[in-house]
Formats: sequence, structure tokens, C-alpha cells
Amino acid sequence: QVQLVESGGGLVRPGGSLRLSCAASGFRFSRYAMSWYRQAPGKERDLVATITRAGGSTNYADSVKGRFTIFRDNAKNAVYLQMHTLKPEDTAVYYCRADSFIPGVGPIAGWGQGTQVTVSS
Repeated sequence: QVQLVESGGGLVRPGGSLRLSCAASGFRFSRYAMSWYRQAPGKERDLVATITRAGGSTNYADSVKGRFTIFRDNAKNAVYLQMHTLKPEDTAVYYCRADSFIPGVGPIAGWGQGTQVTVSS
């Protein structure tokens, strides 16, 4: 049902920028809050940023505030993560996540497969 495909990852130098994209299909995109998570080797998967269904509110991890921006385009069924001033500690696999709640069913969520971001000189 919920299909999420991340793209845009790669190798970038410290201080550089990347834009990650998440293409969604198989569900009513505008009814889902969207988030970006990341997971570095040997570490837990952590929330990076989240955005509400209409894009009216966002939230960021302290480690990325002022550097990353999450935004969505409901007409394109896509959510993005614009990353600036990248640091080596940003190196991780970045995952897209969709969350909603269906009355009579309960919460529903889906994950993308992830895209690798490596920040290194």
C-alpha cells in the first residue's frame, strides 16, 4: 500500500548541500504526516524532521536546526529534505516515513528503503 522511494543521497564534502526526495504512492498522501529519519552504523534510527499533512508545521532535531529544511508538495506526492552546511556526523542512511490514523483501524505507517548520505572530504 504505502510506497516510499527516497533519492538524492550520495557523497558530499563537509559544508556542502544535498536535497533528498521522497516519492510517495499507493495512499492519500495529503492525509499523512511525513518525516525524515536517519540511522548511522551501530546507532538507532533517529527522527530528523517532520511535517504536518498540509505542511503548516515542522519540527527538527536539535542537531539539524538551522541547517535542514523539510517541505512537501502534495500535488506531486513528494516530501523533501534540503540539507545545508553538512557535517561528517550527518553521515547516515536517511529514511522517509509516512504516518496517519484510520478510524476503526488505528495508526498506519510506512517506511522507504533509505538513501545513503556520506559527508566526507
